[in-house]
Amino acid sequence: MASSNDYSPDDIRALIRDAGLRCTDSRATVLSLLVEATSPVSHADLSEELVPEGYDQATIYRNLTDLTEAGLLIRLDLGDHIWRFEYRGQQAHPEDHSHFVCTDCGEVSCLAPVELSFSGEDSTSPVGKVDEVFIKGRCVECS
Repeated sequence: MASSNDYSPDDIRALIRDAGLRCTDSRATVLSLLVEATSPVSHADLSEELVPEGYDQATIYRNLTDLTEAGLLIRLDLGDHIWRFEYRGQQAHPEDHSHFVCTDCGEVSCLAPVELSFSGEDSTSPVGKVDEVFIKGRCVECS
């Protein structure tokens, strides 16, 4: 699997087309930024970067929605009612990817995959299948 920095503009365009979408400049730009991101990114974060370059906020939002529906992005709600997006990549189970949210500054960090186990004799979870894990606390900068 290529690292996120190994995607060329042609690779980005191919990802979009392979997902069944028409490849527009704005879609390619949005996907490129998310491929390079080291943590989930909100619509506001992308707009802050792209609106000064002439991109429209509504178009950015539609691109995020289209890329998510096509399976290229994962949409996260980390409990603060702000949707964040991250590149799905070639992860077989992207829900294994956990996040840390700082309750003071709101910074979101990606964590290494974790495996949850529930105590008891029965190996099945008493709550069902866990789809997403996020941890709240204070980051190093805010501690």
